[in-house]
Amino acid sequence: MPAYTNFLSRETSPYLLQHAHNPVNWYPWGEEALQKARAEQKPILVSIGYAACHWCHVMERESFENEPIAQIMNEYFVCIKVDREERPDVDQVYMDAVHAMGVQGGWPLNVFLNPDAKPFYGGTYFPPRNWTQLLTSIGQAYQGEHRAELDESAEQFANILQTSDLAKYSLGPAAATVSDKQFELLLDNLGGKFDRERGGLNRAPKFPMPSVWRFLLRAHHLTGNQDLFDQINRTLREMAWGGIYDQAGGGFARYSVDEEWLAPHFEKMLYDNGQLVSLYVEAYQATKDELYKKVVYDTVEFVRRELTSPEGGFYSSLDADSEGVEGKFYVFTKNELRDILGDEELMFSAYYNCTAAGNWEHGQNILHRRQSNEDFALAHEIAPRCLRSWWRAGRKRSWRLVPSACGPLPTTRF
Repeated sequence: MPAYTNFLSRETSPYLLQHAHNPVNWYPWGEEALQKARAEQKPILVSIGYAACHWCHVMERESFENEPIAQIMNEYFVCIKVDREERPDVDQVYMDAVHAMGVQGGWPLNVFLNPDAKPFYGGTYFPPRNWTQLLTSIGQAYQGEHRAELDESAEQFANILQTSDLAKYSLGPAAATVSDKQFELLLDNLGGKFDRERGGLNRAPKFPMPSVWRFLLRAHHLTGNQDLFDQINRTLREMAWGGIYDQAGGGFARYSVDEEWLAPHFEKMLYDNGQLVSLYVEAYQATKDELYKKVVYDTVEFVRRELTSPEGGFYSSLDADSEGVEGKFYVFTKNELRDILGDEELMFSAYYNCTAAGNWEHGQNILHRRQSNEDFALAHEIAPRCLRSWWRAGRKRSWRLVPSACGPLPTTRF
């Protein structure tokens, strides 16, 4: 029998059930918890996450399963766990609140509320020591002489959240139409954020942001702006070549932790992949680039294979952790590749930039590309049709290849 059981044990959400045996006295979002906070005049801690979130798992292991930390949480707060995929409405309210506080959002999202459920402070992941200090400081401040200040902050943030977007951004009815000058200014502002070497926007972590590139596809159609078109294609090519795209199984991870699209945050989300399929379809319509067509077909196959339930519904995500290890099923050592591929490993490793030292952590490799098939074939003196035959045969046979019509491929150059 588990040592602890809290109110989440009555829920059906996989994410909430994951926390059902934490020593934290978690409640689900609902009137029972909110009424308890009002009756006891205790502040509320709302912690929001989802089942596939790596850092949600980390914070659970480090803090929510830690008995001394749980004791502080239970003493000072009414603690509520929210699955953002089950309650996106609650998630949106408190994500907006954190943004209003000037804090970058993300998950796990941890927000402190007064007993009327109005937020006064928030953040994302906290390491155990910082979390303990924060809990203690806020708990003691709310019990002591600073409660009035915290309640006043909560009222201010609540007023901001109740303001309509039109009023918040000073937009009137005329904002429905955009002048040519405003449109050009918008494109210029976006252009100033472009990463012109590796595509995307110039920042890390790097998110695919398909709505941005679909918008720019339409902007290019309207304006004929070649610079926009080049950036769109640079972004889509680099994402399709990068580690953010599963080169073996298809489908995109949620984001890349670096600026080069190499190291993904390994969780895969249904809504990301759905939007990216639409983006690559539209890009293929505009370019007839076979790379984009391949990405579409492979991503749809990934969704069919791994995100479709036997009943015909869709799963929302795949976890970043596999058997308790982040990205375990997506990275390979050279020895593992050699065991799987035999003589084909040299060719495979050259194509996907795998080395003995590894291109990621602990001698492991994330499969990624840096060349088109044509450039790779030229660099390694391979007939393009033979490379295509090798590549297609390998994908169909999980890289356990048989000789092709071209005969054995050269290995001396790898």
